[in-house]
Amino acid sequence: MMTKKRILLVDDSPLVRNLIRKFLSKTDDFEVVGEASNGEEAVKLFFQLKPDIVIMDVTMPVKNGLEAAQEILCQEPGAKILLASAMGDDDLLDQALAIGIKHSIQKPFKQAQLIDALNKVLEE
Repeated sequence: MMTKKRILLVDDSPLVRNLIRKFLSKTDDFEVVGEASNGEEAVKLFFQLKPDIVIMDVTMPVKNGLEAAQEILCQEPGAKILLASAMGDDDLLDQALAIGIKHSIQKPFKQAQLIDALNKVLEE
């Protein structure tokens, strides 16, 4: 029996968080252990929960996903982060690469795309 990978879900939209949680609840591989609605909460929760993967929205209030990811990666260089970006955030993806985030998924995404992306992050 494989242990489920623990996911920290970060998005300022409750709708998006619900959708992702629904996607992940249909799999045996992942479970959502925490949710944050902005980058500041995300950083706090990351260090409390030590999740296997963070699904990180880019555009959020208080602190955006890139700032939060950078803060996490500075203290925890091995952190696995999947960036969820809306259409047209190409320059953001370049910034993401620059701070060490190799994986992103474009919204809106389907369940299969999300699972696929999470597995790629884990293979690193």
